[in-house]
Amino acid sequence: MAVKIHPTAVVESGARLGEDVRVGPMCYIGPEVEIGDGTTFGTHCSVTGPTRIGRENRFVGHCAVGGEPQDKKYRGEHVELEIGDRNTFREFVTLNRGTGSGGGVTRIGSDNWLLAYTHIAHDCVVGNHCVFSNNATLAGHVSVGDHVILSGFVGVHQFCRIGAHAFIGMGAFVNGDVPPFVMVAQEGYGRPRGINAEGLKRRGFDAERISAIKRAYRALYVAGIPLEEARTKLMELAVESADVRAVLEFVDSGDRPLLR
Repeated sequence: MAVKIHPTAVVESGARLGEDVRVGPMCYIGPEVEIGDGTTFGTHCSVTGPTRIGRENRFVGHCAVGGEPQDKKYRGEHVELEIGDRNTFREFVTLNRGTGSGGGVTRIGSDNWLLAYTHIAHDCVVGNHCVFSNNATLAGHVSVGDHVILSGFVGVHQFCRIGAHAFIGMGAFVNGDVPPFVMVAQEGYGRPRGINAEGLKRRGFDAERISAIKRAYRALYVAGIPLEEARTKLMELAVESADVRAVLEFVDSGDRPLLR
């Protein structure tokens, strides 16, 4: 199907638009932008590059996509933003490109839902099937796994990691790594408050898997033992649980302290 560009929109020479792309009123598409089939832009969206956007994404309105990183060290290096397929970006979402010193690319996966005023800073990596509620903000170099939910007004400190299936409660400030499956609630800075059991049930985790994850959580957060002892316990539990192995691998692979 043909591309549809509103008469008030500006699409620079060099931009590459797939089939059935729709560009709404007062939008701007820069010269180093590639947009996949079926992607749509509402009013007043801007896309600068280098930026690559996949298929069937929806930018509702006033989104700022592919802007320069908000980093004083940035000196105009060739840096990029990559976006997968079938994401929804609501009003006033901001997505920045990477930095030369941070890997050069900000990456967002597929099938995510980013609500109004969400901000994804430079060099972040976001997985698939995530939900970021209004005003959720990632500082630079944050990594977010699949099926993560960030509630409204969540703030994540730079270089932190959030493991798959984690749930961050409304208004929590995250300044440490959050292991997979963990639920975090607001208490000044966010604090672990159990596992995301309800979310896991909705995604088909059976009682045995959830019980194993609960045992891993108790070892990390409830037993009151040093992290090295908790790690030993996780190694024992991981023998019979792939989910616990995922938690153990997360614990072993980070540079920042765990949120505890």
